[in-house]
Amino acid sequence: MTTFDFDLFTIGAGSGGVAGSRRSASYGARVAICEARRVGGTCVLRGCVPKKLLVYGAHVAEELEDARGFGWTFGEAKLDWAKLVEAKERELDRLNGIYVRMLRDAGVTTIEGYARVVDPHTVEVAGKRYTARHLLLATGSRPVRPDIPGKELGISSDEALDLPYVPRRALVVGGGYIGVEFAGIWRAAGAEVTLALRGDNVLRGFDQDVRESVAEGMQKRGIRILRETILRSVAKDGDSLSVRLAGGEILETDVVLFATGRAPNTDGLGLEEVGVALDEVRAIKVDGYSRTSVQNIFAVGDVTDRINLTPVAIAEARAVAETLFRDRPTVMNHEDVPSAVFSQPPAATVGLPEHEARRRYGKVDVYRARFRPMKHTLSGRDERTMMKLIVDRATQKVIGAHMVGADAPEIIQGVAIAIQCGATKAQFDATVGIHPTAAEEFVTMRDPIPDPGPMSGD
Repeated sequence: MTTFDFDLFTIGAGSGGVAGSRRSASYGARVAICEARRVGGTCVLRGCVPKKLLVYGAHVAEELEDARGFGWTFGEAKLDWAKLVEAKERELDRLNGIYVRMLRDAGVTTIEGYARVVDPHTVEVAGKRYTARHLLLATGSRPVRPDIPGKELGISSDEALDLPYVPRRALVVGGGYIGVEFAGIWRAAGAEVTLALRGDNVLRGFDQDVRESVAEGMQKRGIRILRETILRSVAKDGDSLSVRLAGGEILETDVVLFATGRAPNTDGLGLEEVGVALDEVRAIKVDGYSRTSVQNIFAVGDVTDRINLTPVAIAEARAVAETLFRDRPTVMNHEDVPSAVFSQPPAATVGLPEHEARRRYGKVDVYRARFRPMKHTLSGRDERTMMKLIVDRATQKVIGAHMVGADAPEIIQGVAIAIQCGATKAQFDATVGIHPTAAEEFVTMRDPIPDPGPMSGD
């Protein structure tokens, strides 16, 4: 019988890799995890966590502005951005230490360096080879830039998180999560921000009312949105950057942030040589159990390009651990996964957007509310909240919930439980609301909006 160094060798110590390794070790497996950078991965160190810390810091500007409507008076407030970034780095160091300690306490062996798969059971790191019964690939994704002249003059979200200053003028290219979030952060911190989109609106794939509400809120905050815009080149112009658009227009800016998507981290891993199949974007192909085309090799998270969210990677990895080391084959449920965009205003969603619900179910009832939050009746801010429920007309099951406005991510997290349980509109209606809150609107919407007929989709 073949003897291996480990039962599981994980490549990538981000949220998914760490979760799968710890869970596997808790079931008695001998586990090693390899990471070339700091333990913690993109979400903890280069994504969700540092980004939200900056969102919190920049958003204070609006809180101070609103406070005057409630009778507060104070002197000039000033944001020391470098101090905020320094505080953010201290927190990331703390989290990195926690992740290292969690792995150590779980009995997981940590190996530093870049890994390459030599054969289905062998991994090489820094010239040393390790064998394992199973391999788990959790290498995540990386930012990509458009292939245009001068692309090296721009930055990605990685560098944006570490900028020690707020740019006076910023051009953000891309209207997905990263683009709208950084546009909001920099605008709240005082920058002049332009958001350039290839498409007709922000947040492609989201519900149309979400997209329109987020864009409207961003524009009210002074963010300029250029739709159906293509960049041709970026050039250095003294201390500024000169950006040429497809129509010939020239934009002058201080920073160009390319928020133009991410690519799976599969290059250099030796996957194709050992028979691991990749798709057209070089993401790893997997089945419902996250198993690759090689029987003993599994992959989770962004490297598989399924639903690229941290909690999904964690759930996928834990399902692998259940399957391999607890003799309980487990498939992660990718339906009704909630998500949030920490834009300003924030948005959150669970279930199907309206266009997809109509395509899948045919006839649906749509309930929508738009209102001015109570807070802003005194603050004076021109802000609207949008809340929306989508119901399958045949079964009356709620199949989608969407919100744009303050606390949307916190509220949708609770609504997601109801939708995961298959709640009906009647059950929403029978739930007593908490008054006065915005959240109560989800259980007080009584009349569906008129059916617009066939929708063209997104």
